[in-house]
Amino acid sequence: MKGSILETVGSPLVRVSSPEGATIAAKLEAFNPGGSAKDRAAMTMIEAAERDGLLSPGDAVVEPTSGNTGIGLAIVCAARDYDLTIVMPASKSEERRRLLRAYGAEIELVEGEMEDARARADRIAEETGAVQLGQFENPANAEAHYRTTAPEILEEVEGRTVDALVVSVGTGGTITGTATRLREEFPEVEVIAVEPAENAVLSTGTPGKDEYQGMGPGFVSDLLDVDLLDDVETVELADAEGECRRLAREEGILVGQSSGAASVAAHRVAERLAQPELNCPEMPDLSDVSSLSADGGLEDGYDDCPLVVTVFPDSGERYLSTGLFG
Repeated sequence: MKGSILETVGSPLVRVSSPEGATIAAKLEAFNPGGSAKDRAAMTMIEAAERDGLLSPGDAVVEPTSGNTGIGLAIVCAARDYDLTIVMPASKSEERRRLLRAYGAEIELVEGEMEDARARADRIAEETGAVQLGQFENPANAEAHYRTTAPEILEEVEGRTVDALVVSVGTGGTITGTATRLREEFPEVEVIAVEPAENAVLSTGTPGKDEYQGMGPGFVSDLLDVDLLDDVETVELADAEGECRRLAREEGILVGQSSGAASVAAHRVAERLAQPELNCPEMPDLSDVSSLSADGGLEDGYDDCPLVVTVFPDSGERYLSTGLFG
């Protein structure tokens, strides 16, 4: 029995459709209690603030977010007795707003982008004394993934070498924390960031404007360790959304835009690393029990195939009102 909802944070690593001669596996972060990878950062940032004496029960928290970090914070604040105000660009989906309100958070919507939300949250913190956790620069954000996401991956790959890590970038916490830990185990692992083609600030140094929700903030976060990156992949929103629909309809995996982008980029990387001559096993027919091992897993034979690990940050349920799935 779990002591609280906060003890349920964690996600499975699942093999997804892969090119011949390689394996792609995705962390399905929708399995976290708040439905996204941001639950990890939210919990760790709150815990760090408590350890530092910045927060005690009954205090107020304010944070700018595109939604997922806010939802994660709303869960933690509800469980730990903090008042929460979320500042969010008005362009973000209705589902995000409703989920935040369901957990008891106050929402202030601002016109513009994340920079505008950050400026407003700064003013609220200054005027009210509320604690701002600062997800874009708070080291506890990356620490969460160093301590939880990466160790889960290491356990779930069951001794296989991770050849590449492909992660879509918002705050940079997921890729920084996860890559740092994986590099300790696999010094040669390639680390590839994913960003919107329309807002490719990592690739070009120039911010743009895109319609992604939760990816591509338009600036390089202080938290992102760019020295970890071997490459950056840019993905058009239309391609990411097409991949979301394919994942749902062909693999039964319902994810959002940043996950679709990560999947597109992971396939590009896997195709580059693939070694068809190894005759790697194909994706098994899960309806055929003969393709499974005695313990319910896949049969042996994958160890030599290049392994690309990616992260699907959230669930597609919070994108339904956008028309993503028709």
